[in-house]
Amino acid sequence: MAWNLSADKPIYSQLVEIIQIQIISGRYKAGDRLPSVRELAAEASVNPNTMQKALAELEHNCLIVTQRTSGRIVTEDTELIHKTQKHLAEEHIQNFFRTMNGLGYSPEEILLLVKETAEKLANRSFSENDLPKGAE
Repeated sequence: MAWNLSADKPIYSQLVEIIQIQIISGRYKAGDRLPSVRELAAEASVNPNTMQKALAELEHNCLIVTQRTSGRIVTEDTELIHKTQKHLAEEHIQNFFRTMNGLGYSPEEILLLVKETAEKLANRSFSENDLPKGAE
């Protein structure tokens, strides 16, 4: 799996978001054991220290838990996973609105474009190409 990291944002924060998306999307389910830091770092082609920093942030946010004998486990708190999903969605929407506003669109025009696009998308199913970078 390609993690598709970009240079415009700190690597560890991109890793945090990608792993959050992997949890939200069900790649890693509540209660699942995550691969080791080294395995995840190799998969993402990043330094293990950078991956460790990302996992520490996820643990600080309670999305993952370290169990002494089992490694890191995805929280079983499905409400927290849902809140994380909503928070990520709100961040993406805010960024989208800022970008569209910068392109000269009013909030009303943005909503109209979103509605039109949603109607077009409703006529086809989402493919892997429609997922956020690194979520596949």
